[in-house]
Amino acid sequence: MTQNAVNIFPGVEPHGQLQQIISHVWYVTGSVNFKPLVRLPRNMVVIEHQGDLTLINCVRLNRSEEKTLDALGKVTHIMKIGGHDMDDAYYLDRYKATYWAVASPASDQKIDDSHRLVEGVELPFPNAQLFEFKDTIKPETAIIIENEGGLLITCDSVQHWVPSDLMSFGAKIITRLLGFQKPAQIGPAWKKIQTKPDSSLLADFNRLADIPFERIIGGHGGLLTSNGQATLKTTIKRELG
Repeated sequence: MTQNAVNIFPGVEPHGQLQQIISHVWYVTGSVNFKPLVRLPRNMVVIEHQGDLTLINCVRLNRSEEKTLDALGKVTHIMKIGGHDMDDAYYLDRYKATYWAVASPASDQKIDDSHRLVEGVELPFPNAQLFEFKDTIKPETAIIIENEGGLLITCDSVQHWVPSDLMSFGAKIITRLLGFQKPAQIGPAWKKIQTKPDSSLLADFNRLADIPFERIIGGHGGLLTSNGQATLKTTIKRELG
């Protein structure tokens, strides 16, 4: 990759270090300037299988942390499970990785049928399943890793907000006012734009909450380390029941 090529992609935003969640799965919290004075956290998940890495909800890393990533294995797969894709092109260019994406007219131009993220697709890592929302306006998926009690990986649908130095003061105020800062929160803005008129996402979330998982890591917020399934069921009852 040439320096000119690097410059065509969004730059590196402030981020933390890769942290292990369970065996063969890590995450790193980055950030994005959503609006002036509003910097929000966003997470990338890394899954390793037989030396190959899959990146979900990509966050571009600085050189030091990129070396840490490379030490984990070879970046082979990039996954867009929802609406987050601002750093996908950087990783696809740098590593010549295979692209997996939710089914949509835009993604259909970049992927073949075997890499379209629909329920039942064979994922490039074992002991995992893809969950597909059926009632949303735009395609959205989630991934459940079945090992060690289960881990739910989402984009915007479920977000577990925790205090973060990567959040600006303005972001902390706005997210609290908008009702974001609750455990295993259904993204308020996401729910609004994804719910069809005179409809509900209750059936989708009930299906999701029937799958066992202890932990949750969303595209925004932080890591929920325990009682994930029960906490999401409480959220569903409060917001959709």
